[in-house]
Amino acid sequence: RSTAPEGAGRGEGAVGREAGARGAGRAGRGGPGASPREEVPAPRFGEVRPRRLRTAPRAPSPTIRPDLGARGPAAARAARERGRNEERRRAWRASRESKLQPLPSCEACATPSPEEVRSWAQSFDKLMHSAAGRTVFREFLRTEYSEENMLFWLACEELKAEANQHVVDEKARLIYEDYVSILSPKEVSLDSRVREGINKKMQEPSAHTFDDAQLQIYTLMHRDSYPRFLSSPTYRALLLRGGSQSSNEA
Repeated sequence: RSTAPEGAGRGEGAVGREAGARGAGRAGRGGPGASPREEVPAPRFGEVRPRRLRTAPRAPSPTIRPDLGARGPAAARAARERGRNEERRRAWRASRESKLQPLPSCEACATPSPEEVRSWAQSFDKLMHSAAGRTVFREFLRTEYSEENMLFWLACEELKAEANQHVVDEKARLIYEDYVSILSPKEVSLDSRVREGINKKMQEPSAHTFDDAQLQIYTLMHRDSYPRFLSSPTYRALLLRGGSQSSNEA
Protein backbone atom coordinates (compact mmCIF):
# COMPACT_ATOMS: atom_id res chain seq x y z
CA ARG A 1 0.00 0.00 0.00
CA SER A 2 1.34 3.45 -1.06
CA THR A 3 2.33 5.84 1.62
CA ALA A 4 1.96 8.99 -0.63
CA PRO A 5 -0.74 11.41 0.41
CA GLU A 6 -4.02 11.21 -1.46
CA GLY A 7 -3.93 14.90 -2.46
CA ALA A 8 -0.47 14.55 -3.95
CA GLY A 9 -1.71 11.66 -6.14
CA ARG A 10 -4.58 13.75 -7.46
CA GLY A 11 -2.25 16.65 -8.19
CA GLU A 12 0.23 14.56 -10.13
CA GLY A 13 -2.67 13.07 -12.12
CA ALA A 14 -3.97 16.52 -13.10
CA VAL A 15 -0.48 17.62 -14.14
CA GLY A 16 -0.14 14.49 -16.27
CA ARG A 17 -3.47 15.04 -17.95
CA GLU A 18 -2.61 18.67 -18.74
CA ALA A 19 0.74 17.67 -20.21
CA GLY A 20 -0.96 14.95 -22.28
CA ALA A 21 -3.48 17.48 -23.58
CA ARG A 22 -0.68 19.85 -24.63
CA GLY A 23 1.13 16.97 -26.32
CA ALA A 24 -2.03 15.92 -28.15
CA GLY A 25 -2.54 19.50 -29.29
CA ARG A 26 0.98 19.66 -30.69
CA ALA A 27 0.43 16.30 -32.40
CA GLY A 28 -2.82 17.57 -33.93
CA ARG A 29 -0.97 20.60 -35.32
CA GLY A 30 1.59 18.42 -37.06
CA GLY A 31 3.65 16.84 -34.37
CA PRO A 32 7.38 17.01 -34.14
CA GLY A 33 7.81 16.70 -37.93
CA ALA A 34 5.52 19.63 -38.78
CA SER A 35 7.03 22.84 -40.08
CA PRO A 36 7.38 25.55 -37.42
CA ARG A 37 4.72 28.25 -37.53
CA GLU A 38 5.02 31.81 -36.36
CA GLU A 39 3.54 32.32 -32.95
CA VAL A 40 1.06 35.19 -33.11
CA PRO A 41 0.01 36.56 -29.72
CA ALA A 42 -3.68 36.98 -29.11
CA PRO A 43 -4.94 40.53 -29.74
CA ARG A 44 -5.72 42.69 -26.79
CA PHE A 45 -9.18 43.91 -26.05
CA GLY A 46 -10.18 46.64 -28.51
CA GLU A 47 -7.06 46.17 -30.70
CA VAL A 48 -7.63 45.93 -34.50
CA ARG A 49 -4.94 44.26 -36.59
CA PRO A 50 -4.72 44.46 -40.42
CA ARG A 51 -5.48 41.30 -42.31
CA ARG A 52 -2.77 39.59 -44.27
CA LEU A 53 -3.60 39.32 -47.95
CA ARG A 54 -2.85 36.03 -49.63
CA THR A 55 -1.00 36.51 -52.92
CA ALA A 56 -1.34 34.08 -55.83
CA PRO A 57 1.82 32.28 -56.85
CA ARG A 58 3.67 34.13 -59.62
CA ALA A 59 3.60 32.40 -62.98
CA PRO A 60 6.97 31.65 -64.53
CA SER A 61 8.03 34.18 -67.16
CA PRO A 62 7.93 32.87 -70.75
CA THR A 63 11.17 32.03 -72.41
CA ILE A 64 12.02 34.57 -75.12
CA ARG A 65 13.30 32.89 -78.26
CA PRO A 66 14.86 34.59 -81.26
CA ASP A 67 12.42 35.37 -84.07
CA LEU A 68 13.17 32.94 -86.90
CA GLY A 69 9.93 33.45 -88.77
CA ALA A 70 6.94 31.14 -89.01
CA ARG A 71 8.97 27.97 -89.40
CA GLY A 72 12.49 29.09 -88.57
CA PRO A 73 15.15 27.85 -91.00
CA ALA A 74 12.53 26.41 -93.37
CA ALA A 75 10.93 29.83 -93.82
CA ALA A 76 14.33 31.40 -94.45
CA ARG A 77 15.09 28.81 -97.15
CA ALA A 78 11.70 29.43 -98.75
CA ALA A 79 12.37 33.19 -98.79
CA ARG A 80 15.74 32.64 -100.46
CA GLU A 81 14.11 30.37 -103.05
CA ARG A 82 11.45 32.99 -103.80
CA GLY A 83 14.19 35.57 -104.27
CA ARG A 84 16.06 33.33 -106.71
CA ASN A 85 12.86 32.66 -108.67
CA GLU A 86 12.17 36.38 -108.90
CA GLU A 87 15.67 36.98 -110.24
CA ARG A 88 15.16 34.26 -112.83
CA ARG A 89 11.86 35.78 -113.93
CA ARG A 90 13.53 39.19 -114.33
CA ALA A 91 16.29 37.57 -116.38
CA TRP A 92 13.67 35.83 -118.52
CA ARG A 93 11.84 39.10 -119.19
CA ALA A 94 15.12 40.83 -120.03
CA SER A 95 16.03 37.97 -122.36
CA ARG A 96 12.73 38.22 -124.18
CA GLU A 97 13.09 41.98 -124.57
CA SER A 98 16.66 41.77 -125.89
CA LYS A 99 16.68 38.55 -127.95
CA LEU A 100 13.13 37.80 -129.07
CA GLN A 101 10.99 39.80 -131.45
CA PRO A 102 7.92 41.05 -129.56
CA LEU A 103 4.52 40.13 -130.90
CA PRO A 104 3.10 43.19 -132.71
CA SER A 105 -0.05 44.74 -131.33
CA CYS A 106 -3.28 44.93 -133.28
CA GLU A 107 -2.62 48.59 -134.04
CA ALA A 108 0.91 47.95 -135.34
CA CYS A 109 0.19 44.87 -137.47
CA ALA A 110 -1.22 45.09 -140.99
CA THR A 111 -4.97 45.11 -141.20
CA PRO A 112 -6.13 41.65 -142.30
CA SER A 113 -8.21 41.35 -145.41
CA PRO A 114 -11.92 40.44 -145.12
CA GLU A 115 -11.17 37.04 -146.68
CA GLU A 116 -8.48 36.36 -144.08
CA VAL A 117 -10.76 37.36 -141.22
CA ARG A 118 -13.50 35.07 -142.48
CA SER A 119 -11.03 32.20 -142.87
CA TRP A 120 -10.33 32.30 -139.12
CA ALA A 121 -13.79 30.89 -138.53
CA GLN A 122 -13.12 27.92 -140.82
CA SER A 123 -10.53 26.27 -138.54
CA PHE A 124 -8.33 27.01 -135.55
CA ASP A 125 -5.25 26.06 -137.59
CA LYS A 126 -5.91 28.89 -140.05
CA LEU A 127 -6.25 31.34 -137.19
CA MET A 128 -2.95 30.22 -135.63
CA HIS A 129 -1.08 30.24 -138.96
CA SER A 130 -2.04 33.89 -139.50
CA ALA A 131 0.20 36.50 -137.85
CA ALA A 132 -2.70 38.92 -137.60
CA GLY A 133 -4.96 36.13 -136.36
CA ARG A 134 -2.53 35.21 -133.55
CA THR A 135 -2.31 38.87 -132.53
CA VAL A 136 -6.09 39.32 -132.36
CA PHE A 137 -6.55 36.00 -130.58
CA ARG A 138 -3.87 36.89 -128.05
CA GLU A 139 -5.64 40.17 -127.29
CA PHE A 140 -8.82 38.18 -126.72
CA LEU A 141 -7.04 35.75 -124.39
CA ARG A 142 -5.76 38.69 -122.38
CA THR A 143 -9.36 39.70 -121.64
CA GLU A 144 -9.96 36.15 -120.34
CA TYR A 145 -6.77 36.16 -118.22
CA SER A 146 -5.32 33.24 -120.18
CA GLU A 147 -2.75 35.01 -122.32
CA GLU A 148 -0.03 32.76 -120.91
CA ASN A 149 -1.33 29.92 -123.10
CA MET A 150 -0.45 31.82 -126.28
CA LEU A 151 2.84 33.05 -124.81
CA PHE A 152 3.84 29.48 -123.93
CA TRP A 153 2.90 28.22 -127.42
CA LEU A 154 4.96 30.99 -129.07
CA ALA A 155 7.93 30.31 -126.79
CA CYS A 156 7.86 26.62 -127.76
CA GLU A 157 7.79 27.60 -131.44
CA GLU A 158 10.86 29.77 -130.93
CA LEU A 159 12.60 26.96 -129.06
CA LYS A 160 12.00 24.48 -131.88
CA ALA A 161 13.55 26.94 -134.37
CA GLU A 162 16.78 27.19 -132.32
CA ALA A 163 19.83 25.16 -133.41
CA ASN A 164 22.46 26.27 -130.87
CA GLN A 165 22.45 23.76 -128.02
CA HIS A 166 23.68 26.29 -125.48
CA VAL A 167 20.81 28.63 -126.37
CA VAL A 168 18.39 25.68 -126.30
CA ASP A 169 19.47 24.82 -122.76
CA GLU A 170 18.99 28.38 -121.57
CA LYS A 171 15.62 28.89 -123.29
CA ALA A 172 14.31 25.53 -122.07
CA ARG A 173 15.21 26.42 -118.50
CA LEU A 174 13.51 29.81 -118.77
CA ILE A 175 10.39 28.33 -120.37
CA TYR A 176 10.17 25.76 -117.56
CA GLU A 177 10.51 28.39 -114.83
CA ASP A 178 8.10 30.82 -116.47
CA TYR A 179 5.29 28.49 -117.61
CA VAL A 180 5.71 25.01 -116.05
CA SER A 181 6.95 25.68 -112.53
CA ILE A 182 4.23 25.76 -109.87
CA LEU A 183 5.90 28.86 -108.41
CA SER A 184 5.33 30.92 -111.54
CA PRO A 185 2.36 33.33 -111.73
CA LYS A 186 2.08 32.44 -115.45
CA GLU A 187 1.91 28.67 -114.95
CA VAL A 188 -0.06 26.90 -117.68
CA SER A 189 -2.47 24.03 -117.02
CA LEU A 190 -0.76 20.68 -117.67
CA ASP A 191 -1.68 17.20 -116.44
CA SER A 192 0.63 15.13 -114.25
CA ARG A 193 1.73 12.81 -117.06
CA VAL A 194 3.00 15.69 -119.20
CA ARG A 195 4.70 17.32 -116.22
CA GLU A 196 6.55 14.12 -115.33
CA GLY A 197 7.72 13.80 -118.93
CA ILE A 198 9.03 17.38 -118.92
CA ASN A 199 10.87 16.83 -115.64
CA LYS A 200 12.69 13.83 -117.15
CA LYS A 201 13.51 15.63 -120.40
CA MET A 202 14.85 18.67 -118.53
CA GLN A 203 17.85 16.59 -117.44
CA GLU A 204 19.04 16.88 -121.06
CA PRO A 205 16.95 19.63 -122.70
CA SER A 206 16.36 19.69 -126.44
CA ALA A 207 14.37 21.77 -128.90
CA HIS A 208 11.45 19.32 -128.51
CA THR A 209 11.37 19.11 -124.70
CA PHE A 210 7.95 20.78 -124.51
CA ASP A 211 6.27 19.22 -127.57
CA ASP A 212 3.69 17.28 -125.54
CA ALA A 213 2.93 20.29 -123.37
CA GLN A 214 2.64 22.57 -126.41
CA LEU A 215 0.16 20.18 -128.03
CA GLN A 216 -1.90 20.02 -124.83
CA ILE A 217 -2.10 23.82 -124.57
CA TYR A 218 -2.90 24.08 -128.29
CA THR A 219 -5.78 21.64 -127.81
CA LEU A 220 -6.98 23.56 -124.74
CA MET A 221 -7.10 26.84 -126.68
CA HIS A 222 -8.84 25.11 -129.59
CA ARG A 223 -11.58 23.51 -127.49
CA ASP A 224 -12.05 26.15 -124.81
CA SER A 225 -11.07 29.64 -125.99
CA TYR A 226 -11.52 29.44 -129.78
CA PRO A 227 -15.36 29.00 -129.76
CA ARG A 228 -15.75 31.98 -127.42
CA PHE A 229 -13.44 34.04 -129.63
CA LEU A 230 -15.63 33.46 -132.70
CA SER A 231 -18.67 34.77 -130.80
CA SER A 232 -16.81 37.66 -129.15
CA PRO A 233 -17.47 41.34 -129.95
CA THR A 234 -13.84 41.65 -131.11
CA TYR A 235 -14.20 39.13 -133.92
CA ARG A 236 -17.68 40.32 -134.87
CA ALA A 237 -16.37 43.87 -135.20
CA LEU A 238 -13.65 42.63 -137.58
CA LEU A 239 -16.25 40.83 -139.67
CA LEU A 240 -18.45 43.93 -139.89
CA ARG A 241 -15.45 46.06 -140.79
CA GLY A 242 -14.52 43.61 -143.54
CA GLY A 243 -18.09 43.57 -144.84
CA SER A 244 -18.32 47.35 -145.00
CA GLN A 245 -14.94 47.51 -146.73
CA SER A 246 -16.11 45.03 -149.38
CA SER A 247 -19.30 47.06 -149.92
CA ASN A 248 -17.31 50.27 -150.40
CA GLU A 249 -15.01 48.63 -152.91
CA ALA A 250 -18.02 47.30 -154.84
